[in-house]
Formats: sequence, structure tokens, C-alpha cells
Amino acid sequence: PERPHQSAARRVKVAAGQRPMAVVLTCADSRVPPELIFDRGVGDLFVLRVAGNSDTGEVLASIEYAVEYLGAPVVLVLGHSGCGAVAAAVHGRDAVGHLPGLLAALEPAVALARGRAGDLVDQAAQAHVALVGERLRAAQPVLAPRVAAGALVVAGAFYDLRTGLVELL
Repeated sequence: PERPHQSAARRVKVAAGQRPMAVVLTCADSRVPPELIFDRGVGDLFVLRVAGNSDTGEVLASIEYAVEYLGAPVVLVLGHSGCGAVAAAVHGRDAVGHLPGLLAALEPAVALARGRAGDLVDQAAQAHVALVGERLRAAQPVLAPRVAAGALVVAGAFYDLRTGLVELL
């Protein structure tokens, strides 16, 4: 690790404005810190963290902001192994409060993953990354035109908690 852009001087430099190299939509899981995983510092990444790395309306608006106003050229949807939100959707656990809505958003990925070889939770997490990526690439009016013009890349990746490796999907 180089641990770039983590000095007081960097903080002062980016206080005047941000130009992140990428947007990272990832899970709220405390074991998945994008700045550490990708060895980035202050101002490098525009990070959105929500359980199950789901693309809610507020999340989509935040991504659009980073692309439209901050010039981010990359959006990375980052899922991870052992995701608790995905596990809850896979195992059909009882959910209270606002959690049923989150689990319902994960159900299409669980359906796609059933029958795949390997761990069902991890397969569903990867399927969810793919589905979110598809929706982001098609999102109008901000993201889809930029993707079509080649000005924006929307990619998916999967972080393995055990090995620390990130696999592009």
C-alpha cells in the first residue's frame, strides 16, 4: 500500500473542490472500506455505502451528482462475500422496520443465483452487482447517454473478505 493523498496538505487542496477518479457504490458493511481496499486517499473516491449496495433513488441521485457535477468517469458497483443483507434475502429471514424493502430489492438477484454452482449468498451478491450495473448503465437522463458516448464506464466488482482480492465482474 502506498497510502496516497492522506496528508493534511491533500485535505487542504481538496477543500476547494473535489474531482474524484471514480464513484464506488458498495455495501455499508464495516469490513468493506473502499478507500483502504483500493489504497486511495482524501478526494480520490466518491463513496456511497448502503446495505446490499442497492441503487435506491437517493443513491442514483448521488451517482448522477458525482458524474454530472464532479466529472467522475467511472462508477464501480462493489459487492462482497458474506454479505449479511444478501444472506437475509437468501434465507428469507423475518425483517422489521424498513428492512423488508431492502430484502425485496435483493430478491431478483437471489432468483438469478439459484442453481448456480458455489455459495448461494456470494452468487446472489454477484448477481445483484450485475443487475445494479445494468440499471445504472440504462439510467436516464444522466448516465445512459454518457455510457453510450463512451464518457462513462459502469463496472461491477466483487470483494472477497477472506483474501482481500477484488475481481472485476
